[in-house]
Amino acid sequence: MIEHIDSPANKKIKLAAALKQRKQREKAGLFVAEGIRLCEMAAESDWSISFGLLTKQLTGQKRGQDLIQKLQARNCSLYEVTEQIFAKVANTDTPQGIILVMESQKQSLPQVEKTDALYVVMDGVQDPGNAGTIIRTADAVGADGVILLKDSVDVYADKVVRSTMGSIFHVPVYSGVTVADLLAFVQKNKLQLLATALNETAKPHFQQDFTKGTAVVLGNEGHGVSADLLAVAGKTYIPMFGQAESLNVGMSASIVLYEVVRQRKFS
Repeated sequence: MIEHIDSPANKKIKLAAALKQRKQREKAGLFVAEGIRLCEMAAESDWSISFGLLTKQLTGQKRGQDLIQKLQARNCSLYEVTEQIFAKVANTDTPQGIILVMESQKQSLPQVEKTDALYVVMDGVQDPGNAGTIIRTADAVGADGVILLKDSVDVYADKVVRSTMGSIFHVPVYSGVTVADLLAFVQKNKLQLLATALNETAKPHFQQDFTKGTAVVLGNEGHGVSADLLAVAGKTYIPMFGQAESLNVGMSASIVLYEVVRQRKFS
Protein backbone atom coordinates (compact mmCIF):
# COMPACT_ATOMS: atom_id res chain seq x y z
CA MET A 1 0.00 0.00 0.00
CA ILE A 2 1.25 3.45 -0.94
CA GLU A 3 0.50 6.15 1.59
CA HIS A 4 0.15 9.86 0.80
CA ILE A 5 2.09 12.78 2.25
CA ASP A 6 0.48 16.17 1.68
CA SER A 7 2.61 18.47 3.82
CA PRO A 8 6.18 19.66 3.18
CA ALA A 9 6.54 19.80 6.97
CA ASN A 10 6.19 16.02 7.23
CA LYS A 11 9.13 14.44 9.09
CA LYS A 12 10.06 12.16 6.19
CA ILE A 13 10.12 15.07 3.75
CA LYS A 14 12.26 17.14 6.08
CA LEU A 15 14.63 14.20 6.61
CA ALA A 16 15.03 13.52 2.89
CA ALA A 17 15.69 17.21 2.22
CA ALA A 18 18.24 17.39 5.04
CA LEU A 19 20.26 14.56 3.46
CA LYS A 20 21.55 17.03 0.87
CA GLN A 21 24.05 18.02 3.57
CA ARG A 22 27.02 15.78 4.36
CA LYS A 23 26.79 16.31 8.12
CA GLN A 24 23.15 15.21 8.07
CA ARG A 25 23.97 12.13 5.99
CA GLU A 26 26.70 11.15 8.43
CA LYS A 27 24.52 11.87 11.47
CA ALA A 28 21.57 9.83 10.17
CA GLY A 29 23.58 7.12 8.42
CA LEU A 30 21.36 7.65 5.39
CA PHE A 31 21.69 8.90 1.82
CA VAL A 32 19.48 9.43 -1.22
CA ALA A 33 19.28 7.51 -4.50
CA GLU A 34 17.32 9.41 -7.15
CA GLY A 35 16.09 8.45 -10.60
CA ILE A 36 14.44 5.38 -12.10
CA ARG A 37 17.54 3.46 -13.23
CA LEU A 38 19.47 4.08 -10.03
CA CYS A 39 16.49 3.09 -7.88
CA GLU A 40 15.95 -0.05 -9.99
CA MET A 41 19.51 -1.10 -9.25
CA ALA A 42 19.08 -0.24 -5.57
CA ALA A 43 15.93 -2.37 -5.44
CA GLU A 44 17.82 -5.31 -6.94
CA SER A 45 20.71 -4.96 -4.48
CA ASP A 46 20.97 -6.17 -0.89
CA TRP A 47 21.27 -2.63 0.48
CA SER A 48 18.74 -1.55 3.10
CA ILE A 49 16.10 0.95 2.00
CA SER A 50 14.49 3.11 4.67
CA PHE A 51 11.62 4.45 2.55
CA GLY A 52 10.77 5.83 -0.88
CA LEU A 53 9.07 8.98 -2.16
CA LEU A 54 7.34 9.00 -5.52
CA THR A 55 4.98 11.05 -7.68
CA LYS A 56 2.24 10.32 -10.21
CA GLN A 57 4.91 10.76 -12.87
CA LEU A 58 6.29 7.38 -11.77
CA THR A 59 3.00 5.57 -11.17
CA GLY A 60 1.76 6.58 -14.62
CA GLN A 61 4.33 4.51 -16.53
CA LYS A 62 4.86 0.76 -16.86
CA ARG A 63 8.51 0.91 -15.83
CA GLY A 64 7.57 2.87 -12.75
CA GLN A 65 4.87 0.36 -11.85
CA ASP A 66 7.37 -2.49 -12.18
CA LEU A 67 9.79 -0.65 -9.88
CA ILE A 68 7.05 -0.10 -7.31
CA GLN A 69 6.30 -3.84 -7.34
CA LYS A 70 9.97 -4.65 -6.73
CA LEU A 71 10.10 -2.24 -3.82
CA GLN A 72 6.86 -3.53 -2.33
CA ALA A 73 8.21 -7.08 -2.59
CA ARG A 74 11.01 -5.87 -0.31
CA ASN A 75 8.46 -4.43 2.13
CA CYS A 76 9.74 -0.93 1.41
CA SER A 77 7.52 1.85 2.75
CA LEU A 78 6.41 4.08 -0.14
CA TYR A 79 4.84 7.51 -0.02
CA GLU A 80 3.26 9.44 -2.88
CA VAL A 81 3.80 13.19 -2.80
CA THR A 82 2.96 16.14 -5.03
CA GLU A 83 5.40 17.44 -7.63
CA GLN A 84 5.93 20.53 -5.46
CA ILE A 85 6.85 18.52 -2.37
CA PHE A 86 9.05 16.20 -4.44
CA ALA A 87 10.96 19.22 -5.79
CA LYS A 88 11.85 20.10 -2.19
CA VAL A 89 13.87 16.88 -1.78
CA ALA A 90 15.02 16.26 -5.38
CA ASN A 91 18.59 17.02 -6.40
CA THR A 92 18.06 17.00 -10.17
CA ASP A 93 16.64 19.75 -12.39
CA THR A 94 14.31 17.31 -14.14
CA PRO A 95 13.23 14.76 -11.50
CA GLN A 96 11.96 11.34 -12.61
CA GLY A 97 9.52 10.98 -9.73
CA ILE A 98 11.34 8.51 -7.47
CA ILE A 99 13.73 8.91 -4.54
CA LEU A 100 14.87 6.20 -2.16
CA VAL A 101 16.27 7.03 1.27
CA MET A 102 18.85 4.33 1.91
CA GLU A 103 21.11 3.20 4.73
CA SER A 104 24.82 3.92 4.30
CA GLN A 105 27.20 0.98 4.56
CA LYS A 106 30.14 1.35 6.91
CA GLN A 107 32.61 -1.40 6.12
CA SER A 108 35.99 -2.21 7.60
CA LEU A 109 38.87 -3.10 5.30
CA PRO A 110 38.65 -6.85 4.64
CA GLN A 111 40.98 -9.79 4.94
CA VAL A 112 41.98 -10.49 1.34
CA GLU A 113 41.56 -14.11 0.31
CA LYS A 114 43.11 -13.99 -3.20
CA THR A 115 46.63 -13.36 -4.46
CA ASP A 116 45.58 -11.15 -7.39
CA ALA A 117 43.21 -8.81 -5.53
CA LEU A 118 42.72 -5.36 -7.04
CA TYR A 119 41.83 -2.27 -5.03
CA VAL A 120 41.42 1.30 -6.24
CA VAL A 121 42.38 4.03 -3.77
CA MET A 122 41.21 7.65 -3.96
CA ASP A 123 43.58 9.99 -2.15
CA GLY A 124 41.93 13.39 -1.89
CA VAL A 125 39.77 13.10 -5.02
CA GLN A 126 37.23 15.91 -4.63
CA ASP A 127 35.11 16.08 -7.76
CA PRO A 128 31.90 14.02 -7.42
CA GLY A 129 31.88 13.16 -11.12
CA ASN A 130 35.46 11.89 -10.97
CA ALA A 131 34.74 9.80 -7.88
CA GLY A 132 31.63 8.30 -9.43
CA THR A 133 33.48 7.50 -12.65
CA ILE A 134 36.27 5.78 -10.74
CA ILE A 135 33.80 3.63 -8.81
CA ARG A 136 31.97 2.78 -12.03
CA THR A 137 35.22 1.82 -13.76
CA ALA A 138 36.34 -0.24 -10.76
CA ASP A 139 33.07 -2.15 -11.04
CA ALA A 140 33.52 -2.61 -14.79
CA VAL A 141 36.98 -4.18 -14.42
CA GLY A 142 35.92 -6.42 -11.54
CA ALA A 143 37.96 -4.71 -8.82
CA ASP A 144 37.63 -6.15 -5.33
CA GLY A 145 36.98 -2.77 -3.73
CA VAL A 146 37.36 0.99 -3.75
CA ILE A 147 39.04 2.76 -0.84
CA LEU A 148 38.46 6.46 -0.15
CA LEU A 149 40.97 8.08 2.16
CA LYS A 150 39.69 10.53 4.76
CA ASP A 151 40.21 13.72 2.79
CA SER A 152 38.25 12.49 -0.24
CA VAL A 153 34.77 13.46 -1.38
CA ASP A 154 31.78 11.94 0.44
CA VAL A 155 30.88 8.77 -1.45
CA TYR A 156 27.22 9.24 -0.45
CA ALA A 157 26.90 12.74 -1.92
CA ASP A 158 24.08 12.75 -4.47
CA LYS A 159 26.30 13.59 -7.45
CA VAL A 160 28.73 10.81 -6.55
CA VAL A 161 25.96 8.23 -6.17
CA ARG A 162 24.37 9.23 -9.49
CA SER A 163 27.74 9.28 -11.27
CA THR A 164 28.39 5.67 -10.29
CA MET A 165 25.33 4.69 -12.37
CA GLY A 166 24.49 2.04 -9.78
CA SER A 167 27.99 0.61 -9.40
CA ILE A 168 28.03 1.77 -5.78
CA PHE A 169 25.67 -1.15 -5.14
CA HIS A 170 28.01 -3.66 -6.82
CA VAL A 171 31.58 -2.98 -5.71
CA PRO A 172 32.56 -2.70 -2.01
CA VAL A 173 33.46 0.88 -1.06
CA TYR A 174 35.49 1.63 2.07
CA SER A 175 35.41 5.29 3.05
CA GLY A 176 37.05 7.38 5.78
CA VAL A 177 40.21 5.24 5.68
CA THR A 178 43.42 6.73 7.11
CA VAL A 179 46.80 6.48 5.40
CA ALA A 180 48.04 4.37 8.33
CA ASP A 181 45.11 1.96 7.91
CA LEU A 182 45.75 1.71 4.17
CA LEU A 183 49.44 0.94 4.65
CA ALA A 184 48.64 -1.70 7.27
CA PHE A 185 46.06 -3.21 4.90
CA VAL A 186 48.42 -3.51 1.92
CA GLN A 187 51.22 -4.88 4.09
CA LYS A 188 49.04 -7.44 5.81
CA ASN A 189 47.59 -8.66 2.54
CA LYS A 190 50.86 -8.46 0.58
CA LEU A 191 49.56 -6.05 -2.04
CA GLN A 192 51.85 -3.89 -4.12
CA LEU A 193 51.04 -0.21 -3.65
CA LEU A 194 51.30 1.85 -6.84
CA ALA A 195 50.68 5.59 -6.96
CA THR A 196 50.01 7.46 -10.20
CA ALA A 197 52.64 10.19 -10.29
CA LEU A 198 55.07 12.00 -12.57
CA ASN A 199 58.29 11.08 -10.85
CA GLU A 200 61.81 10.31 -11.99
CA THR A 201 61.47 6.79 -10.54
CA ALA A 202 58.04 6.15 -12.11
CA LYS A 203 57.52 3.48 -14.77
CA PRO A 204 54.91 3.64 -17.54
CA HIS A 205 51.69 1.90 -16.51
CA PHE A 206 52.10 -0.73 -19.22
CA GLN A 207 55.48 -1.75 -17.78
CA GLN A 208 54.05 -2.54 -14.34
CA ASP A 209 53.25 -6.10 -13.28
CA PHE A 210 49.53 -5.99 -12.56
CA THR A 211 49.13 -9.77 -12.43
CA LYS A 212 49.82 -9.73 -8.69
CA GLY A 213 47.74 -8.23 -5.91
CA THR A 214 47.67 -4.46 -6.31
CA ALA A 215 46.29 -1.28 -4.79
CA VAL A 216 46.35 1.62 -7.28
CA VAL A 217 46.33 5.12 -5.76
CA LEU A 218 44.80 8.06 -7.65
CA GLY A 219 45.45 11.52 -6.26
CA ASN A 220 43.76 14.87 -5.84
CA GLU A 221 42.82 16.71 -9.05
CA GLY A 222 45.17 19.61 -8.32
CA HIS A 223 47.92 18.24 -6.10
CA GLY A 224 48.11 14.57 -6.96
CA VAL A 225 48.94 11.80 -4.49
CA SER A 226 49.90 12.95 -1.00
CA ALA A 227 53.55 13.03 0.08
CA ASP A 228 52.96 10.38 2.77
CA LEU A 229 51.91 7.82 0.16
CA LEU A 230 54.44 8.87 -2.46
CA ALA A 231 57.18 8.21 0.08
CA VAL A 232 56.28 4.52 0.38
CA ALA A 233 54.49 3.59 -2.87
CA GLY A 234 55.84 2.51 -6.20
CA LYS A 235 55.19 5.09 -8.92
CA THR A 236 53.55 4.69 -12.29
CA TYR A 237 52.53 7.15 -14.98
CA ILE A 238 50.61 7.34 -18.24
CA PRO A 239 52.85 8.53 -21.10
CA MET A 240 51.58 11.58 -23.02
CA PHE A 241 52.98 12.83 -26.33
CA GLY A 242 50.86 15.86 -27.18
CA GLN A 243 50.56 19.28 -25.58
CA ALA A 244 48.18 18.32 -22.74
CA GLU A 245 49.74 18.83 -19.31
CA SER A 246 47.68 16.16 -17.58
CA LEU A 247 44.72 13.79 -17.81
CA ASN A 248 41.50 13.90 -15.83
CA VAL A 249 41.79 11.59 -12.80
CA GLY A 250 38.71 9.63 -13.85
CA MET A 251 40.22 9.07 -17.30
CA SER A 252 43.57 8.13 -15.75
CA ALA A 253 41.85 5.52 -13.60
CA SER A 254 40.21 3.98 -16.66
CA ILE A 255 43.49 3.79 -18.58
CA VAL A 256 45.42 2.18 -15.72
CA LEU A 257 42.66 -0.22 -14.72
CA TYR A 258 42.16 -1.48 -18.25
CA GLU A 259 45.89 -2.18 -18.45
CA VAL A 260 45.27 -4.42 -15.45
CA VAL A 261 42.49 -6.14 -17.42
CA ARG A 262 44.74 -6.52 -20.48
CA GLN A 263 47.51 -8.17 -18.49
CA ARG A 264 45.21 -10.45 -16.53
CA LYS A 265 42.74 -11.45 -19.24
CA PHE A 266 44.37 -10.98 -22.62
CA SER A 267 48.12 -11.41 -22.30
